Amino acid sequence: MHTCYNMVMNRALVMKFGIAILSVIILGAVLFSFPAILALGIQYEQKKAISAMHEQFPVTVNPKDKIIVENALVNEFLESGNSPLQASAWNVRNVFGSVFAWIATAIADSALYQNIASADGRLVNITAGMRKEQVAGAFAKALGWNAKQKKEFLTASPYSSLPLYEGSFFHDIYLVERGASPLTAQALVNERFSKNILSRYGTTTAQIVPLNQALTIASLIEREAGGADDMRIISGIIWNRLFINMNLQIDATLQYAKANTSATNVWWPKPLPADRFRKSPYNTYLNKGLPPTPIASPSVASVLAALNPKNTSCLFYFHDAFGGFHCSDTYKEHVSLLKKYYGRGK
Repeated sequence: MHTCYNMVMNRALVMKFGIAILSVIILGAVLFSFPAILALGIQYEQKKAISAMHEQFPVTVNPKDKIIVENALVNEFLESGNSPLQASAWNVRNVFGSVFAWIATAIADSALYQNIASADGRLVNITAGMRKEQVAGAFAKALGWNAKQKKEFLTASPYSSLPLYEGSFFHDIYLVERGASPLTAQALVNERFSKNILSRYGTTTAQIVPLNQALTIASLIEREAGGADDMRIISGIIWNRLFINMNLQIDATLQYAKANTSATNVWWPKPLPADRFRKSPYNTYLNKGLPPTPIASPSVASVLAALNPKNTSCLFYFHDAFGGFHCSDTYKEHVSLLKKYYGRGK
């Protein structure tokens, strides 16, 4: 009787152990599928958005006459489900989407995933808002490059008509062959940038807003916006300040300037009050107008926002501790709102 009881207990333990092992295998398989699901989701959203996009990027800002004339058809497109602005919100505003994307990219970056799930190549995840050094670092990590190869990746190639510069590293998940050279990676990045940005930046658009100006404003929007909903109104505020020759006073430019002189590889350091006096052409507190180049690589959504700002009277803005967006017409109103949400002015 005692022997039968032990046999039953042993079987139960074996079954529990088997269920536990099976659960771990299933969980591992599910987790390992996250990067592939994320890649498919991003590709689907991009294809859906780009297929719905006009042949050329629409533009409703007129820098020459210093006016913003919103177009009802353009507004309808940008606010629709097919818009790249709304497609970008899938990862930005949705909490589940953000957590899922974070887990998926963390798994994709791991050596275990790279060696098992991507045996013939390497997944390199380039996100909008990265500066060029971060992009080079992501490729170097995945492909085992040394410092010299990272530098080569960021150096204009004599074999390409598209030199890589800040703002031109298109965000995407790249599948790159093992041992790929910096020139091969350059070609991939150039191809994505050409397909998604250059091919839709027509002559008419470029005559109104030159490409470098649009990419620079878009990069500021990319770093400053809390989500797709903020992009066009922040764009409107940037243009309003440019129209009246007011300093842009954008903290993201301080971060860029500060990191340029840092040896820590912290590419977006927290700006301090003293940084507003830092001597740099990228310091928009000291210098009027736009910085000399983009400060990061923008998304299609940010480029569209730069070209199609909201017609707003606001000149000041900030995000509260919960991510809420607030803007005001005057500095007095701005300080009042800051005191309301933070208990102090700025």
